[in-house]
Amino acid sequence: MESSPATSSSPSRRRDLQPNLAFRELRGPRSPGEFAAAVRRAAREIGERVSCDARYIGRVEAGEIRCPNYAYERVFLHMFPGRSLADLGFAPRSEVRGRARTRSEAPPLPTAEHRSGRHDGLPRRDIPYDEIPHHETENHKESDVQRRAFMTGGTATVAAVSFAPLGLARDGAAAATAAGRPVRRVGHAEANAVEEAVRKIRLLDDRHGADGLYRRAAAPLRAAYALLDAGTARQTTAQRLQAGAGELAISVGWLAHDSGRFEDARSHYAEALATARMSGDAALEAHAFCNTAFLARDAGRPREAVRAAQAAQRVARNLASPRLLSLLALREAGGWAGLGDRSGCERSLSRAQALFDCGPSNADPEWMSFYGAAELEGLEAQCWSALGDWARAARHARRATALQDPHFTRNAALYTAELADDLARAGHPDEASAAGLRVLDLLNEVQSSRVLSMLATTARVLAPHRRAPGVSTFLERHGELSRSA
Repeated sequence: MESSPATSSSPSRRRDLQPNLAFRELRGPRSPGEFAAAVRRAAREIGERVSCDARYIGRVEAGEIRCPNYAYERVFLHMFPGRSLADLGFAPRSEVRGRARTRSEAPPLPTAEHRSGRHDGLPRRDIPYDEIPHHETENHKESDVQRRAFMTGGTATVAAVSFAPLGLARDGAAAATAAGRPVRRVGHAEANAVEEAVRKIRLLDDRHGADGLYRRAAAPLRAAYALLDAGTARQTTAQRLQAGAGELAISVGWLAHDSGRFEDARSHYAEALATARMSGDAALEAHAFCNTAFLARDAGRPREAVRAAQAAQRVARNLASPRLLSLLALREAGGWAGLGDRSGCERSLSRAQALFDCGPSNADPEWMSFYGAAELEGLEAQCWSALGDWARAARHARRATALQDPHFTRNAALYTAELADDLARAGHPDEASAAGLRVLDLLNEVQSSRVLSMLATTARVLAPHRRAPGVSTFLERHGELSRSA
């Protein structure tokens, strides 16, 4: 059942919040994603672990987080020595604790200041998503994305319109629900809708990247698990729904992962892993462990990455897919590289190459369509980069860009960004700038926080060479992108 407007309107609940302009000023020209990366680096310097992303920075600047937890406090004070929390725009911890609004404290009525827009002084990307007027968030090319999922009361059966946020077709259940007629039990049509939602997410991510998709993918994921709760008369349909819901959780988790929302991704992957184990689905379990390993590597937990990749390989041994085992060996290699264990990394890379050379199999999972020679080279480049062997990393990144299928636009941008960074660190600023310019051209089609973060790092490495013509062109264009963002 839909929430009433009074309870579902986030802006009405938050009108009394005041933007943290001091914190926004400290961020300076950096994008929220770039600043979040700086926070994570600072945390590592003092042995803290924070999963800071652009959304967290936006919440701080919007005033939603009035005082950070102790871990973030230590990181922020490390980043800005000599300043107090008050200097950073935060309220005292004693003032924030236990100050939830009571029932008698009604939120203030909208004032002229609210109506005129209390975020007028902030860049648009820093306004909390829920406070952007609806007409500003619509995209005429993706109007279907804005449709709300809905669930029938009582039976917990979800109409196929729940998958409309990804432009998928409805079935007759929606009309029956709207008319108040009984809805049949979950069957093949609903299982098909879940599976099609997974395919649609993967297709859109391959072409456009994760940033514009994550929020929109939550509705079909909720609907898929509601379908599981609704039950089905056929065991085969139940198995399809379990596998589909698990794969959908992984797909949504990947969108969170690639857009820098690491804690959200961890939660989705854990949900998929639980679904796999409850249903005894080894293929789904291997996939969930595979993505968990990749996330752990990116989140700065390399030992966890190794353990998760090894767990995935144990599960996948009986799945008759050498290519899957090859990818899992690469996930393990990434963990070893993060630990600085060159020999462990080389052993895993050698195993990955040997398994890849066994060729494709009918048992290869559908989700592995992205894994080809280009991905193999790209992941190996990332390993050598983590080990500080920039020249070797650049060689593999160059091969990845040459081998990449143009259909996978997001990966083309990723490999080229990797190449730019490796070349910059290897002492080839002109070539790095040329690669960086190619990435900037691809950003017309791709929205990926990962790629933007890599470009920002490359720009910092190239800054001392700004007098070189090619480098200055790249830095100027990158600066324009950062300002417009």
